[in-house]
Amino acid sequence: MEVTVKTAEKLRLTADEFALICQKLGRTPNFTELCAFSGMWSEHCSYKNSIKWLKTLPREGGRMLVKAGEENAGLMDIGDNLGVVFKIESHNHPSAIEPFQGAATGVGGIHRDIFTMGARPIASLNSLRFGKLEEDKTQHLLAGVVHGIGHYGNCFGVPTVGGEIYFDACYHTNPLVNAMSVGIVKAGETVSATAEGIGNPVLFVGSATGKDGIGGASFASADITADSAQDLPAVQVGDPFQEKKLLEACLEVIQTGAVVGMQDMGAAGIICSTSEMSAKGGSGMRIDLDKVPARQENMKAWELLLSESQERMLLVAKKAARQK
Repeated sequence: MEVTVKTAEKLRLTADEFALICQKLGRTPNFTELCAFSGMWSEHCSYKNSIKWLKTLPREGGRMLVKAGEENAGLMDIGDNLGVVFKIESHNHPSAIEPFQGAATGVGGIHRDIFTMGARPIASLNSLRFGKLEEDKTQHLLAGVVHGIGHYGNCFGVPTVGGEIYFDACYHTNPLVNAMSVGIVKAGETVSATAEGIGNPVLFVGSATGKDGIGGASFASADITADSAQDLPAVQVGDPFQEKKLLEACLEVIQTGAVVGMQDMGAAGIICSTSEMSAKGGSGMRIDLDKVPARQENMKAWELLLSESQERMLLVAKKAARQK
């Protein structure tokens, strides 16, 4: 298909961004490449609008074991050879469209950011904002979000230990659903989100990839209005029991010492995890999309790259020595 500036705008890229992509590539991108830029250049993945403000905040401290923004979550020394791992993330737009799954997958996603670093999640918290409580829409969103948070946490086996909630008319169309996870890890057992080592295998671990949540990263960075809701992409669907199995499998394989790096396939899915891990390790990575386990037949390359199906990890392992 012909790729033009109008194609880019439909993918929530601006005309200036499309021109910059063409300049960097030295040609017009194909549709799959443009989809990758759409996901990775979204506010949700690149913080393109907020990064200059985030960089003004302190990134190091005496108790911090990694710099802020260096890994999937924060890591601080709490003594006795233990570290506490913590992170908070928003799942606002998905919760505005489908409150139960939007909130549930927010909880699932933030837990994965904790155990991808080798830590075991032990507690959840949340910070919620809704419109006026007397509105029918607010009551619908509130009930769905609370149910989604409780459902995923209870099935996954991690308690919600605290939270806060406020109601104001300004949140009528765009509620805020912020989920937080806290975990514990022993010193020396953390894992970095990096890819390095020539010939090391790249492994897809967890649930199969489907068409749910495609374009979720750029969707999360868009403006939602009352009129645009029906045009938004499908929200991810979570499976907390599968995530519990993924948690135990990841923590078990870390103990073998064979893991080079690991990252959750969250926003922008495979394209995000592969490119970010490669960039962090300064290594190229070859991926074979034909080998990606898929839930639907005949999925296109761009669908496999951008799907945000839940409960998936990307893992780089040490290449085994050949048996003689």
